[in-house]
Order: sequence, then C-alpha cells, then structure tokens
Amino acid sequence: MGVEHLSVRGLKKIAIYGGTFDPVHHAHLILAREAIETLDLDKVILVPAAISPLKKAAPVASGEVRLAMLRAAIKGEPEFEVDECELLRPPPSYTIDTVEEIRRRECDAALYCLIGEDNIEQLPRWHRFTELEKMVRFIVLDRSGKQPTHSYQLIHRRIDISATDIRRRVAQNESIHYLVPESVEEIIQRKKLYREQSK
Repeated sequence: MGVEHLSVRGLKKIAIYGGTFDPVHHAHLILAREAIETLDLDKVILVPAAISPLKKAAPVASGEVRLAMLRAAIKGEPEFEVDECELLRPPPSYTIDTVEEIRRRECDAALYCLIGEDNIEQLPRWHRFTELEKMVRFIVLDRSGKQPTHSYQLIHRRIDISATDIRRRVAQNESIHYLVPESVEEIIQRKKLYREQSK
C-alpha cells in the first residue's frame, strides 16, 4: 500500500502509536485523542515496545505491567485499542514489523503512524525507513510548543508531562495524581513501581 493509496475515500483511518509507555500518562492520551479528532480517525492502536532499538535504556517496568497500565488507561474508550504484538516478538521492536502485521488484518485501512517530536531527528535511522514511509503517513505529536523544523503534519498541544518526571516523582515519594489516569496510579502503587530513581 503506497502513500498515494492513503488518500482514497472510504478507507478506515487507523493510527498506530508506539512507545515504551513507562508509564502511560495523560499527555499520551490527550494527544492521541487530539489526533482522532483532527484526522477523523476510526481508532488509535497503542503498541507498547519491548525494547526500542534507538533508546539506550530498557523500560523500567516489565512489558506485562506496561500492557496492564495501557489497558487500564483506555478502558471504556472504543476508539482506543492496545496491541501487544511487539511484546510477543523478540526485541528490538521495529515499527515496520508492527505496521506489516497490522496491515495484514486491516487491509481496508489507511494507516497513520503517530510519533513524538523527539523522534524526528532519528526517523531516517528507523529500520527499513524508506519502505515504512510508503506504508504510513507520519503524524508528529508535539507537546513542546517549539517551532517545527520538519514538514510532517503536526498535532500540537502544550502539555508538560513526561514519563521520566513521573518515575522521578514516584522515586521521591511525590504525588503523580492528575498526571496519570487513576487506574494507572493504582497499578503503580500496588506493584510498587518506580520506587528507585531510574536513570
């Protein structure tokens, strides 16, 4: 499916949103919702990565726990779906493998790939990037408010929430209330996640 096929009317519009989600937080969900409304998407598929090939550090929480947090965060939201395909494959997690897997079962859909602004610089280094950009339309989720230096379509909402800061706050026994859904906060507390300061 080439990029030209994405403009055909009548196709379902599905966005793939990958990440470590360690933990998933309100900025992830707000920007995904914004993408649904801006692009008139039928759904967003959230895909937790096993290990990102371009990130130096492995996720702090296990794949199983990150998956549970994602499922808890989107419960009752019909336009959100979680796919564990990357956790079931041997790491590292390549986006193109995920896109090919989702495309096989969503053959009647135009696929979008939601990526964070911080991924733009490394995007050309993504595995089989030349093929990947023919299969999906990249949409950049920006919460920084900085002037963009790229030509990709932008979903912008200034939100100062990060997983790194959430982990730091937990380690320092500070509140994360309102930063993550209550169901996610409950899992973090019950599983005693992030009690030690992550690098």
